[in-house]
Amino acid sequence: MARNNMKQLIEMLRRHEGEVKTNGRHVAYKCSEGYWTLGVGRNIDPENGIGLSDDEVDYLLENDIERCIKEISSEYPWFNDLDDVRRDAIINIFFNLGATRFRGFKNAIAAMEEGNFGKASTEFLDSRWAKQVKGRSLEVTDLLKSGEYVK
Repeated sequence: MARNNMKQLIEMLRRHEGEVKTNGRHVAYKCSEGYWTLGVGRNIDPENGIGLSDDEVDYLLENDIERCIKEISSEYPWFNDLDDVRRDAIINIFFNLGATRFRGFKNAIAAMEEGNFGKASTEFLDSRWAKQVKGRSLEVTDLLKSGEYVK
């Protein structure tokens, strides 16, 4: 069925269902019945919610990756000169740490800027982060060193 009034329906549902923003961003919240909710009335409660579809999760992930790429590119000019595999490794680390914690890896970042990927890998591995994420840190630093995905 074609809809001529989708905009009106959306406005009405926003008014009736509500949405919660903190600092201008949508956040998960508990609705009046105590269920975890996201966006405009999307029940994501683990007990009885509809959650998110694979396509919706992929959409969110792709947007997060694009955000990371923009943030890294704007702050670290060397990032744009990396091969795809090393870019993926840096995106993975940045995605996990966030911009603020990533900035704390001054020695690793300096090594990346110099193109010294072995040193950068060592610096990333010599951290609390590497101990926390265990195998993930080994995998992404191997990518940094080799520039190749393991098949």
